[in-house]
Parts: sequence; C-alpha cells; structure tokens
Amino acid sequence: MTDSAATDTTATQTVQAPADVVASVKKFVAREGGNAKVVLQAIGAAGVRITLVGASGGVLGDRVVPDLATAQAVVDAVDGLEIAEWDRDLTSEANVRPSHWRKMAGWVARQKRFPKPRNRAIL
Repeated sequence: MTDSAATDTTATQTVQAPADVVASVKKFVAREGGNAKVVLQAIGAAGVRITLVGASGGVLGDRVVPDLATAQAVVDAVDGLEIAEWDRDLTSEANVRPSHWRKMAGWVARQKRFPKPRNRAIL
C-alpha cells in the first residue's frame, strides 16, 4: 500500500456525532425558534467548544466535544444551524442569562466576602 492510498483511506472515514450532544443541541435550536448560529472554538486539550446563539432572544448555549471533526459532525446532524464567527453583530445579539453567568463563575458566584487583591500594592 502506498502512502497516498493510506491517506485516502483515513480521509474518507466519517466521525459520528455523540447522540447526547446532538439531542441537547436539537432541543436548544427548537426552543430558540428553529434557528441558531454556532461558533466552533478550539479550547486546547479539552477539545472544541460549540457555542450556540439562539435566533430568538440570542440566548447562549454551549457544549464541548473532543475535536473539530466531531464538532462539524454535530453541526451537520442538526438542522437550523449556521456556522458563524464572533463579530460585532453576533456579539451584540448574544444574551447571557444570569444563570449562565453564575454557572461560568463557579464557586465565586456564591461568595459573600472576597479576599483582598494580591496586586493591591501596584494599584
């Protein structure tokens, strides 16, 4: 087998989209009126973040998959998704709900008292 034949074989393999990710993205798209924009962002060793911006209200949603091929398979499996990039228009459409802010903040969101900043002497 030659090198070109080996690369042709690997190029034709298809990646299956995870069923749980596809189901949750379909549910999000249905809740947002049947359309959403999607931004695929590499996040290092963790994989690729699929960020969704809903068409009605611009609500944010996201899922993480292992690689770009899997992310593309998810996008291909769900009707109503449009691949986009973060630009001024999409950023202004995005509407982050308070629950999403708390989720992103993690343990910090539940704090009542915060430590003094370490760089206070510089400020």
